[in-house]
Amino acid sequence: MKNNTTEISKFLSYVLRHQPQAIDLTLDTEGWADIAALIDGARRAGKVLDDTVIRAVVRDNDKQRFTISEDGTRIRAAQGHTTEAVAISHTAITPPATLFHGTATRFIASIMQEGLKPGQRQHVHLSDNRQTATSVGQRYGVPVVLSVAAGAMHEQGFAFYQADNGVWLTAQVPPAFLTHDKTSDAA
Repeated sequence: MKNNTTEISKFLSYVLRHQPQAIDLTLDTEGWADIAALIDGARRAGKVLDDTVIRAVVRDNDKQRFTISEDGTRIRAAQGHTTEAVAISHTAITPPATLFHGTATRFIASIMQEGLKPGQRQHVHLSDNRQTATSVGQRYGVPVVLSVAAGAMHEQGFAFYQADNGVWLTAQVPPAFLTHDKTSDAA
């Protein structure tokens, strides 16, 4: 069976973010896995992967979900981990004044009351542009874009990080730092 790029990307996300044990893969605390072990584990699980296919998926992924190590022997998901074994040590940096979060209309009431929480992930994911946030929101239904006063949060001591793929990360966003501009939402 020939794997397509989308299937392989979903498989890589599954094992590198959530369930490495599904193929007896070990991730270190920074999320890195040995590419040879990934290929071997995938083969045992019935997935045909090789080094060339993995590199093509990493290179061509529009969201740059994966990173290959500088020495070319390891791979990791850039962010979105739910496995407790991974705790990537990002360096805190100063965010832009405003960041954005895409969600669906059905979640707005609870978000505006409780703020943004990471759920099963380790961080809340934010983008530096509305277009990306809208695209993310569309995955969950009718999209809504929330503005996050990241600069103000940072001034009050909230830490921000940036993943390998440029996604902004923070532990939470309290409701006081969120704005829902109803006129900017796609309908």
